[in-house]
Amino acid sequence: MMVHEENGSPAAAWIAKFAQPVAHARAGDALGFALPLAGLRFAVKDNIDVAGVPTTAACPAFERHPSVHATVVQRLLEAGASLAGKTNLDQFACGLNGTRSPYGEVPNAFDARYVSGGSSSGSAYVVATGEVDFALGTDTAGSGRVPAGLNNIVGLKPSRGLLSAFGVVPAAQSADCVSIFARTVATAVDVLLAAAGHDARDPYSRDFSRDLPLRRQPLPARFNFGVPDTLSFFGDTAAEQAFNDATARLLALGGSPVTIPYAPLAEAAALLYESALVAERYAAVRPFFDAHAQEVIEPVRGILAQGQGYTAADVFDAQTRLRAIAQQVEPMWRHIDVLVVPTAPTHYTREQMRADPVVLNRNLGAYTNFVNLLDYAALSVPGSLRADGLPFGITLIGPCGSDLALADLGQRFHHSTGLPQGATGTPLPAMRAIPGLAAEGADLLPIAVVGAHLSGMPLNSQLTERGATLLRATTTAPAYRLHALPGTVPPKPGLQRVAEGSEGNKGSEGAAIALEVWAVPLAQVGSFLALIPPPLGLGSVELADGSWVKGFICEGHALAGAQDVTSHGGWRAYVASRATPSSFSPSPSSL
Repeated sequence: MMVHEENGSPAAAWIAKFAQPVAHARAGDALGFALPLAGLRFAVKDNIDVAGVPTTAACPAFERHPSVHATVVQRLLEAGASLAGKTNLDQFACGLNGTRSPYGEVPNAFDARYVSGGSSSGSAYVVATGEVDFALGTDTAGSGRVPAGLNNIVGLKPSRGLLSAFGVVPAAQSADCVSIFARTVATAVDVLLAAAGHDARDPYSRDFSRDLPLRRQPLPARFNFGVPDTLSFFGDTAAEQAFNDATARLLALGGSPVTIPYAPLAEAAALLYESALVAERYAAVRPFFDAHAQEVIEPVRGILAQGQGYTAADVFDAQTRLRAIAQQVEPMWRHIDVLVVPTAPTHYTREQMRADPVVLNRNLGAYTNFVNLLDYAALSVPGSLRADGLPFGITLIGPCGSDLALADLGQRFHHSTGLPQGATGTPLPAMRAIPGLAAEGADLLPIAVVGAHLSGMPLNSQLTERGATLLRATTTAPAYRLHALPGTVPPKPGLQRVAEGSEGNKGSEGAAIALEVWAVPLAQVGSFLALIPPPLGLGSVELADGSWVKGFICEGHALAGAQDVTSHGGWRAYVASRATPSSFSPSPSSL
């Protein structure tokens, strides 16, 4: 078993640090606008694939050699960020403390005697110390939040399925999330919007532009925040005082505390490791573990081995109990806008953690394990630096899809603290508006799309990467014709307005054409329009309800000789009509 010789040193944060950052050349750079993440450097946890670089999940014997990037890595590179390397983690993402790795124990960025938090230990450390601008972690039970709270940085745990997990070694696949560490909320949101999007290669990916839209409204000026009726800080009075100070700060920001019963949430949290749900941890690495269990370090080996003893019936029983708890706690959201908990209830030294690795690790996750199991979004933000110099953070928790609303409140809270960025000593920059979030849509422009920018179509990412959100799917007024423009890549339609209800030649009658209306942040409209090639342009389109919005129209000369596809009722239906079975059989290299 490999043992790193620099336990507790800054070098332990990295498993692979590249001599030259990995960057992606993108044709869009020549269009004259800045890519959303241009100039930013990032790192990824070493259970996330980078093409041509081994993925170890902190287990050298497990090492795999991916030929393609994980989806999130690919999207971030395309957005202009450069990749600096791969970071250390608790082995197989199984732990919340950062000491469970043969590559070394990752220290706390403020005091190397203390744990960094895990399992995304290295990612949090390199962000806190300023080595990169942001980093990717993963979060099943709190691994994207606890390290943030212990290192004075932001940890964004998105709604499950918002970021693709294709190319990620799973911990418990149905509950996993790729998470984001940054020194400011605004940077974390920039990364989220650049990387978000449905990915059919991830069985748990969800289409938030269509099936589960993100909330676009911030929390109200006067909001209710839930506080658990029982809180334990495991004897850490400094942490308890820091949490009381944080709730007082939320009061000053317009919040009113509401006590909520924590027992059912604690029961849900316990199911992750103390029920048959732990079998999913074993299932994630079963072929390797069955053949190489002795290559896995303790206590990770013992945790994975627990999953071997359960039956399928046991798993169904645990899932049913979890759903019952979800029903029990759902009424909580009728009384609160956000739930607030300590990100971690205390700090432990690395020596303490080695002496009692299971119990102390469980204590660090006292307020994290239930979040993914109950399908919530969460954001950990710094709260204060304690009298002993160690950081304390809080986590804002909301229903699935509340990511941007949490970010808005989280940014206001973080900036009200006056804390420095991570462990760098650099002051926080000015706050920025959260893209795609507006109380009354004042900073958004509704734009109607009819073709390649529709949800799931090839150019939809040009909207989602700019923070655009789907408002509604509807049709035009019955006054339009739709044509397939020849020679366009990817194929695009041209929308033409004709006289409503006109008579005579069937080809000149108006019809209702399916479309989607997207809310595009005003600050992003210019860069979006720069991507639109002639003969397409932005004009005004009449909707079925008689209202008008900005939308794509086509210059008349380009329609000469174009195929009229109006009879299909919309571009999606036309494209589907042309598909053959072979069109849906991707080659192995495309998977």
